Amino acid sequence: MEQMHIGPYSIANKTVLAPMAGITDRPFRQLCKRLGAGMAVSEMVTANSLLWGSKKTLNRTNHQGEQEPRVVQIAGSDPRLLAEAARYNVDHGAQIIDINMGCPAKKVCNVMAGSALLRDEILVGQILEAVVKAVEVPVTLKIRTGWDTNSRNGIRIATIAEAAGIQALAVHGRTRSCGYRGHAEYDTIRAIKETVSIPVIANGDITTPEKARFVLEYTKADAVMIGRGAQGNPWIFREINHYLATGAHLPPPSLSEIRDTLLEHLQAIYDFYGEYTGVRMARKHICWYSKFQPRGAAFRKHINQLETSTQQLAVTREFFDQLITKEELAA
Repeated sequence: MEQMHIGPYSIANKTVLAPMAGITDRPFRQLCKRLGAGMAVSEMVTANSLLWGSKKTLNRTNHQGEQEPRVVQIAGSDPRLLAEAARYNVDHGAQIIDINMGCPAKKVCNVMAGSALLRDEILVGQILEAVVKAVEVPVTLKIRTGWDTNSRNGIRIATIAEAAGIQALAVHGRTRSCGYRGHAEYDTIRAIKETVSIPVIANGDITTPEKARFVLEYTKADAVMIGRGAQGNPWIFREINHYLATGAHLPPPSLSEIRDTLLEHLQAIYDFYGEYTGVRMARKHICWYSKFQPRGAAFRKHINQLETSTQQLAVTREFFDQLITKEELAA
């Protein structure tokens, strides 16, 4: 299987963890890489230097012990500030800088950042050129197919990006106005791949090994980017990698593996954030891991009321232990 290269970095396989605010922190990136993600992109870091000293930004720029390449996504709308943000993050360990022009969130788009930038192709070019010139490391770009279905300008943006020196492009198969509604479309991603020679990573609704193979074959993309499909399911990366390599399915993780992985993930969250914030960050992950388990709704209601890491760990362990015992008795 041909490897994708971004600058000096060879990406081990064709799966990439998408950047997701409040989710792709260091504990989750490390877990997904261990379970097969060839690359993982950090949460978005603002170009506003006034916030760089905040605890949230310091957490987002913490790459201690992280497997290479360390990819940091930056967001903003001012070329000069984004160039400064790129330099700041490289100085703090980033090996690849990714620019966010794909986020559809209103609070991002209302300040003309994220996917709102796709409406201004001249500004896009100015931002990309400024950031590429500012750092020695590779710069990549994440976009959507356009602002809305009447202005799918993803191909023009991709051409601008390649001319500016962008070294890889991730494309979510929806416009900004689509948000996450409906289904992702891959025709635009395919057309972008036909137009540019830099690596293209396809993103959007990739939740199974079969879908990953379909998207790779249809778009001719160099890799797939997994976002929501990895929430509570970090095994998706090894499952896709195995299926692409062999055409066969790996068995799903056992209840014991789910329990042990979740407990390890929770401990990493507590260690990273501390007790108070860690407990609150952990809740959504516990909910995702337990989503399809019997009696999961009652368990999630209980877990969301707990205030300490000790309680969370004990109740989570007990919940999965009961499921494992019931499965063993039924066997």
